[in-house]
Amino acid sequence: MRFPIFSDDNKGVYMAIVRTRFAPSPTGFMHLGGLRTALYAYLYAKKNGGKFILRIEDTDQQRYVEGAVELIYSSLRESGLIWDEGPDIGGDYGPYVQSERKDIYMKYARELVEKGGAYYCFCTKERLESLTDENGNRKYDKHCLKLSKEEVERRLAAGEPYVIRQNVPTEGVSEYHDEIYGDIRVENSELEDNVLIKSDGMPTYNFANVVDDHLMHITHVIRGTEYLSSTPKYNLMYDAFGWERPVYIHLPTIMKDATRKLSKRYGDANFDDFLKKGYLKEAIINYVALLGWSPKGSNVEKMTLPEMVELFSLDGVSKSPSIFDETKLRWLNGEYVRELSEEEFYNHALPYLEQSKVNGKFDLKAIARLMQPRIEIFGEIPEKIDWLAEMKEYDLSLFDNKKNKTSAAVAKELLPKIKEYLAEIDTFDNDTLYKTLSEKAAEAGVKSGAFFWVMRIAITGQGVTPGGATEMAALLGKEETLKRIDFSIDLLNK
Repeated sequence: MRFPIFSDDNKGVYMAIVRTRFAPSPTGFMHLGGLRTALYAYLYAKKNGGKFILRIEDTDQQRYVEGAVELIYSSLRESGLIWDEGPDIGGDYGPYVQSERKDIYMKYARELVEKGGAYYCFCTKERLESLTDENGNRKYDKHCLKLSKEEVERRLAAGEPYVIRQNVPTEGVSEYHDEIYGDIRVENSELEDNVLIKSDGMPTYNFANVVDDHLMHITHVIRGTEYLSSTPKYNLMYDAFGWERPVYIHLPTIMKDATRKLSKRYGDANFDDFLKKGYLKEAIINYVALLGWSPKGSNVEKMTLPEMVELFSLDGVSKSPSIFDETKLRWLNGEYVRELSEEEFYNHALPYLEQSKVNGKFDLKAIARLMQPRIEIFGEIPEKIDWLAEMKEYDLSLFDNKKNKTSAAVAKELLPKIKEYLAEIDTFDNDTLYKTLSEKAAEAGVKSGAFFWVMRIAITGQGVTPGGATEMAALLGKEETLKRIDFSIDLLNK
């Protein structure tokens, strides 16, 4: 891969170190697609001993969402993607917020006009609307390019509203190389003279990103495939200024399913929402890494961030779209959950335990120990344990089990004996309960499986529980366990 050579007015010509950037717009939550772009930019920079830059692209003030910048900061920090330069920490090439760089863009826009790469446009809204064809498409006709220099100066002096448009050639082909998709060719006739500076003096994305990437010495531009077709416009500006083009790395689309893109507009894949659901940040960033990339020559899927840095290479990036599969994310999160220490698991689980109906009624640490091998995301906890708070009537068919040869009739016979045995046990922990009841079952000539199946249904009223019969009894305690067995005996006798 080539590395751009930059010209610095103060230092002459030099070979740049790798500098990548993540340049989100503060328009809402952190979308997983945006997070992947940030991740790959971070991984590539760190793998190559370079710098990862954060820039806020807020030129579209109408789409600005209050608090979105802070959400960008927190999402990146949660993910471990710490930037080397950015709005909050500064750097040599700031400001790193586009709305604070308005004068810079105007300076370079005027320079581009002088070089013939752009021109002033005074067309009214009405005229622009009249350019719409029968299909509703609108393409500017270069009307104001024909204005004389004197006419332009006269209208500027008169204070007429204007924009600055890019002057795109009408003939020929624009070509460039992308590190993922190879050589890209676009007919210049397909490109439009887009607005670079709006009537309010603010730049459009099309202009600001070029100026900023150059001035911030960005060597490798990593972004989504939606920019593949517009990159020639950016290159025309680089060439008009006489600037070195960056290396382009366009990333494959993330799909919601076979036909629909994962969309921020429709609230798909909000990073913060996944955290609130109880996904671990390490699992999320690990899964996001796999949406379009896999380590070359390795089948490894579970990776820490430092491991991703070590393994990352562009030859592992796919050209094909990736489908976001929450089932796989859940599985991967479950792998991370089971690797947590008991204390770590409890700390993560505690907010969800406190939201449940069992809060204040049972030992939450004991419940956490039961739950760790049995959940994939922490948000599952309340629904899996709320039933513990109150014993309710249940379907007696739960006692039916072919393997253990149990039924409601068998339960009606066994439960009084089980109650009698439990009443005699003073040390009400799992080990003691299991050992004692196994012995009692053998003495009674009953298979322990049948014994424990009947007991578990009787004290929980649930087909699936986070522990076996004796584990649940130990959690409930002696008094509550006996009370629930009485409840089930009464239910069986109705």
